[in-house]
Amino acid sequence: MPKFDVSKSDLERLIGKEFNVEEWEDLVLYAKCELDDVWEENGKIYFKLDSKDTNRPDLWSAEGVARQIRFALGMQKGLPNYEVEKSDVVVYVDEKLKDVRPYGVYAIVEGLEFDEDSLSQLIQLQEKVALTLGRRRREVAIGVFDFDKVKPPIYYRAAEKSEKFVPLGFTEELTLEEILEKHEKGREYGHLIRDKPYYPLLVDSEGNVLSMPPIINSEYTGRVTEETKNVFIDVTGWDLKKIMLALNVMVTALAERGGKIKSVKVVYKDFEIETPDLTPREFEVNLDYIRKLSGLSLKDEEIKELLERMMYSVEIESGKAKLKYPAFRDDIMHARDVLEDVLIAYGYNNIEPEEPRLAVQGRGDPFKDFEDAIRDLMVGFGLQEVMTFNLTNKEVQFAKMNIPEEDIVEIANPISQKWSALRKWLLPSLMEFLSNNTHEEYPQKIFEVGLATLIDKSRETKTISEPKLAVALAGTGYTFTNAKEILDSLMRHLGIEYEIEETEHGSFIPGRVGKILINGKEIGIIGEIHPQVLENWNIEVPVVAFELFLRPLYRS
Repeated sequence: MPKFDVSKSDLERLIGKEFNVEEWEDLVLYAKCELDDVWEENGKIYFKLDSKDTNRPDLWSAEGVARQIRFALGMQKGLPNYEVEKSDVVVYVDEKLKDVRPYGVYAIVEGLEFDEDSLSQLIQLQEKVALTLGRRRREVAIGVFDFDKVKPPIYYRAAEKSEKFVPLGFTEELTLEEILEKHEKGREYGHLIRDKPYYPLLVDSEGNVLSMPPIINSEYTGRVTEETKNVFIDVTGWDLKKIMLALNVMVTALAERGGKIKSVKVVYKDFEIETPDLTPREFEVNLDYIRKLSGLSLKDEEIKELLERMMYSVEIESGKAKLKYPAFRDDIMHARDVLEDVLIAYGYNNIEPEEPRLAVQGRGDPFKDFEDAIRDLMVGFGLQEVMTFNLTNKEVQFAKMNIPEEDIVEIANPISQKWSALRKWLLPSLMEFLSNNTHEEYPQKIFEVGLATLIDKSRETKTISEPKLAVALAGTGYTFTNAKEILDSLMRHLGIEYEIEETEHGSFIPGRVGKILINGKEIGIIGEIHPQVLENWNIEVPVVAFELFLRPLYRS
C-alpha cells in the first residue's frame, strides 16, 4: 500500500483548522489512511501515512487527504468544483509512437506558490501515482515542467536513439541510448522502451526537450523549484482512461494549492481531445440497498447528507440516489463502493454491534467433505499435498507453459507484477513448486485441490471460481502410464467411467496428451510435460501430470 510523508502544519493549512496529534489518528481514517509514524524535525511535526486503498490515488498526498477530511467534517459539502479554462496550447502526438508509448495527455496549472512542503507533496504524488497506479511507470508516467520555459506548440514524437539532451541532474548532453545506461532512472526504467525502434521524446517548438517518457525530464524545463509559478504536466502510457485519471489527480491536487487549471488540445492522427476532462462521473444507487447492507435505519435525507460529506452531489428520486462524483475518482464500480463511503462518513466506530438472532443449525458443506475425500485418496496413492497461491501472473500461466496467452482475471493495480492475476489452471503452480524444489530428492509426487478463476460474463462479478484437482509426478522413468494409473484409481474409487481422447496442447508432448471425458464432456487433460516447458522451469527430469474439474465428479 502507498505510504507518504506529510507535515502536520501543511495539512492543517489546507484544511483551515488545527488539531492535536491525538485527533489526527482518527481524522486520517476519513481518507482511508492509518497514522504509521509521527516525528519532529526542525521544529515541525511530520506524519507518515499508510494508505489502505490502491484505487484512490487522489488520497496519496496532503492535498487529497486534507480535501477528504474537510468534506467529511462538513466544512464543505457536495461535489467539489474545479474550473478549467481553455488555453491555446496544442500537443501533437506522433503516429510512430503507437507501438512504443502511444498516448499522452496534458494540462497547465498557473498561479502556484511553491514552498518546501508543497514541492515535497508534488514530487511524492507524482512518484506514488506512477509507481502504484502506473505499475512502475509501465502504464502511467508523469512529468512536471516549468511552463515559463516551454515554447508551444509541443510535440510528443518518435526520436532516433542518437538524439541528445541534458537529463535532469546532469550537466552534459547524452544520447537517448546513453541515458538508459548512465542515468539512474534510465537503468531503473530503461526496460520499458529499450527494445523499441524509437524512443519517445517531448519537445517544444524551439526543439527544447521537456522529457524522455517514461524515463527522465530534461534539466532545462524539468526542474520545478520554489520560484516556479506555472507548470506544464504530461502523463503518458498505454491506456487513455488510466492516464486521464492520473492527470485529473495531479491537477486537482495543485488546484487545492490555489492553482488555476488550463486545458491543452491533444492532436492524434485520427482524433483530438481536450485535457484534462473534469466532467463529474455519474452513478445511481438504491437507498434501501444502503439501509439493508449497512444495518442502519437511515432516512433518505440522512443518506444524502452523508454522501454530500463524501463529495457527491445527490438527487433523491423514487427511492434512488442519483449521484455525481469527482473525476479524480475511478473506483465507483458497484453500489457497495457507495455504501462504503456512507459508512466512512457515518463512522464505523459509531455503529452499535448487535447479536445476530438466527434460528438455524450449522452443518458442513457436503462438497467440502467431497474435496477432503479426494485429498485422502491422493495421499493414499502416495502423493504429497501442496498448497499454492491463487494469485499468479500471465507469464507463469501461459509463456512458461508454452501456450498462447488468453484472457484471464487481472488485478487493476497490483502491488507486484508477480501477483497480477488469478490463475485459470493449477498445473503451472505445481510446475513452479517443482522448479523451486529441484534440490530435493526424486521422485516427487505432488497434488493440489484448489480454485481456478474463469471469466463468465453472465455473472454479476463476470467471473466464477471452480474447484480443480491437479497431479504432477516428477522423476526419471515417469511416463503417461504412471499418471493414468492414478487417474484410473481415482475414478474407480468414485465409481465413474471415463475416457481419454487424444488432443494437442502446447504444455504436453505431442502424441502423449489426451482430453479427459465423462459422458462425452471434457473435464480435464492428462499427459507428459513438453521438454520446452521443463526447460522454462529449469526442471531436468520428466514430469507427467493431469488436471480436472471436481464438480463433474461430485455426487451428492
